[in-house]
Amino acid sequence: MNKVILMGRLTRDPEVRYSQGDNAMAVARYTLAVDRRFNRNNDEQTADFINCVAFGRAGEFAEKYFHKGTKIAVTGRIQTGSYTNKDGVKVYTTDIVVEEQEFAESKNNAGNGDGGFAPASRPEPAAAGDGFMNIPDGIDEELPFN
Repeated sequence: MNKVILMGRLTRDPEVRYSQGDNAMAVARYTLAVDRRFNRNNDEQTADFINCVAFGRAGEFAEKYFHKGTKIAVTGRIQTGSYTNKDGVKVYTTDIVVEEQEFAESKNNAGNGDGGFAPASRPEPAAAGDGFMNIPDGIDEELPFN
């Protein structure tokens, strides 16, 4: 089984090209900075920079909505390859071929650096001693249940 799940931030805007021929297809390439779970020196967060490629509608979506710094979640598969560069040196590549991609935070949380958690708009009501939450006075909205 070849399945990859990643969550990280785009290091730059996606680079999009279109294939040639009658049925031109979008090919979007972008790099995700994915934080490592554990730090080596407990000093600074380290990340892996993982190349991703999205084809067709996924590539068009990336071109339209993804920008540098956007936090996204990607599922796909690893694909390896190689080519010989202009100096005659063989270069090996590893890419994630995107099967699904989606935003991993709301647009409002994208720029505030809080890790995806927005501050509460109003204070949480205190819990009553019986295990139920007290409903604060002054709420004119209907409760979301019958």
